[in-house]
Amino acid sequence: MVCGAPAQDAHHILERRLFDDGGYYLSNGAALCAQHHIEAEKTTLSVETIREKVGINAPALPSHFHPDERYDKWGNIILSNGRRTKGELFDDESVQKILRQGGVLGEFTDYVKYPRTLHLPWSPGATDDDRVHPDVSGFVGEEVVVTEKMDGENTTLYRDHYHARSIDSSSHPSQSWARALHARIAWQIPVGWRICAENLYAKHSIAYDSLASFLLVFSVWNEKNRCMDWDATLQWCAMLHLQPVPLLYRGPWEESVIRKFDPVASPLTREGYVVRVTREFAFGEFRRVVGKYVRAHHVQTSHDWRRQAIMPNRMQPS
Repeated sequence: MVCGAPAQDAHHILERRLFDDGGYYLSNGAALCAQHHIEAEKTTLSVETIREKVGINAPALPSHFHPDERYDKWGNIILSNGRRTKGELFDDESVQKILRQGGVLGEFTDYVKYPRTLHLPWSPGATDDDRVHPDVSGFVGEEVVVTEKMDGENTTLYRDHYHARSIDSSSHPSQSWARALHARIAWQIPVGWRICAENLYAKHSIAYDSLASFLLVFSVWNEKNRCMDWDATLQWCAMLHLQPVPLLYRGPWEESVIRKFDPVASPLTREGYVVRVTREFAFGEFRRVVGKYVRAHHVQTSHDWRRQAIMPNRMQPS
């Protein structure tokens, strides 16, 4: 499909391991000659070029991928400046080998975009752009924690960097408080580690008047891109004098128990809840072992809330 030579390989445009169902879609396949198949595996022949040659206008994507992002063959995000983030398969030995052959390992940044959290099957707040867990098998037999889903800006802190959900996102005045906090503690964050938290300084759809902090932590990741277990997360919060998100439940996964945390009883103060396994897990497991429930019609702000006047939330009296 690229050069007109006889095809020798049926190529998965996006690696099939990225899909929960194997990724065998016509809109994820291309017939390639041997040379271009190798170039596609090395990612020196881009996903977009292959789709253009094949005429794919509506590509198949894994359920946890963002349709507005660019990805290479192995699921690594390609940023607007051409740099790449490390995706869930980046550390796989075979992926490392082929990327090294392609000479592209130098294009990768050490910063990681927080992954997409899939909605639990009974979450009423899922929109047409959202993705939903096909089942809850990833939680069965696991100990889990249920934490309050806070209505703020997803934020990641490193030893040497700060960003909102998108790695290349611009700064905003509502980040000033959290950035100042980061400046005080950054030296204590190990190289290659990151702390993921909710920046709650500015009101979005919910006004908070008794926050423990304007920055609430929900996960800590080590240099191997593994999410630390919940107890370790709390220990890091204590060491860095940070506050975790409010805990609603800890115990064995029981769907009937989890469903009782429906925030309808307090529709003005709780967006929903997040469930995660308490154990440590790899980046690639995220889509199976983390889920969220969002109340119906939660979003009351426009997509350009960053251009609106900042309405600060309030913390508890010290």
